[in-house]
Amino acid sequence: MVDVSQHELVPDHSVLDEDTLEEVLEEYDIDRTDLPKIKRNDSALPDEAEIGDVIKIVRNSRTTDQAVVYRLVVE
Repeated sequence: MVDVSQHELVPDHSVLDEDTLEEVLEEYDIDRTDLPKIKRNDSALPDEAEIGDVIKIVRNSRTTDQAVVYRLVVE
């Protein structure tokens, strides 16, 4: 079976710790529930991701070198 999360075209996904999450939410002046959502069964998620966690996704970008986005894990 192929591990999709390790494919070269899948961007890096990592679970944010609470301290970093608070900094991000404060920087953007939003609540956790205002973040875009990602399903728990998404095969790109790290195995340790649980419902309610926030995932940091780092994608390659032609214009900014790297684009960082955040997603809230939901059912």
